Amino acid sequence: MRITSIQLQGFRNYEDADIRPCEGITVFTGNNAQGKTNILEAVYLSCTGRSHRTVHDKEMIKTGHDFARVKVEARRNDGMHDVEIVLSQLERRKIKVAGNAVSKSGEMLGHITGVLFAPEDLRMVKDGPAERRRFVDMELSQLRPKYYYALQRYARALKQRGALLKEASVDSKAISMIDMFDEQLAESGALIMDMRRDFVKKLSVKAGEIHSHVSGGLEKLSVEYCPSVQSEENGEKLQNAILETLKRARVIDLKRMITSIGPHRDDVRMNLNGMDARAYGSQGQVRTCALSMKLSELKIMTEESGESPVLMLDDVMSELDPGRRRMLLNMLSGVQTFVTCTDIEDLSGAECGKIFKVNSATLEEV
Repeated sequence: MRITSIQLQGFRNYEDADIRPCEGITVFTGNNAQGKTNILEAVYLSCTGRSHRTVHDKEMIKTGHDFARVKVEARRNDGMHDVEIVLSQLERRKIKVAGNAVSKSGEMLGHITGVLFAPEDLRMVKDGPAERRRFVDMELSQLRPKYYYALQRYARALKQRGALLKEASVDSKAISMIDMFDEQLAESGALIMDMRRDFVKKLSVKAGEIHSHVSGGLEKLSVEYCPSVQSEENGEKLQNAILETLKRARVIDLKRMITSIGPHRDDVRMNLNGMDARAYGSQGQVRTCALSMKLSELKIMTEESGESPVLMLDDVMSELDPGRRRMLLNMLSGVQTFVTCTDIEDLSGAECGKIFKVNSATLEEV
């Protein structure tokens, strides 16, 4: 896949922009707070339907504007694809795929695909399970839209079950309705767990290979899926296991007024030489773990779709030592890559196809 056009209107600090990246490495360089990351955010939004920086659409709309518009066009093996998103101060966002309006965000997934590596991705290693679940969820949603829809169904049932658990403290009739949502959680939860387990197995193999290369064979990285529901089953048997676990936990759930088990409690653990990287990894090891995870994600998406997604590197070159930087640049062959940096020297040795100087949301090709 190759992105051919990025159009921004009223997005973040951009009034209007029509960016034509090259097929190889496109660099956006300039001082901080000039709009470099905003370009990557717009592309990531067209890939996933989400920003990596905010959950509020209004924050992406330029001050004084009623709406923001992002349109990204890409050439894939089967022809041209485009995704257009309009964010509004007053209305729900509107999405078009190939010029046709779609009612659900899931319908845009898979048309423009991308992998983003930003400084905040270090949280994937060091922070709590939610960051690692988010990483898995975002990538699986791009690969398999049915996973995205299962997450949506699960989230709705979880919210409704949570409301009933609270209501049951004052109205015992609410308890009789919990069974229905247990069934819904088990059905969508089994699908989520099956897909997570399969994805993490692939991730562990790829990330382990990449990490071994980066560390010169001195460190071994493995990735482990740690589900809240302990079951090696799949399909209907896994669904029954989730249902039984929910029933056993109901007394505790009623007391705490929360759902204590299920995929929303899963974790993904990264082990370095058998030790939990979250607890024992140095800053350099954490960076290498995060980089290995992102590059393995790129490889999996390429293998499963038959074409490489765009790789976005947001101000990460300065965070890497020269050895890791060279290794990363060597892996970019054949991958369309967007890089932001404040110092172009961070890309010394890279074959950059286009370089844009960004200054107050104005781009100048140099």
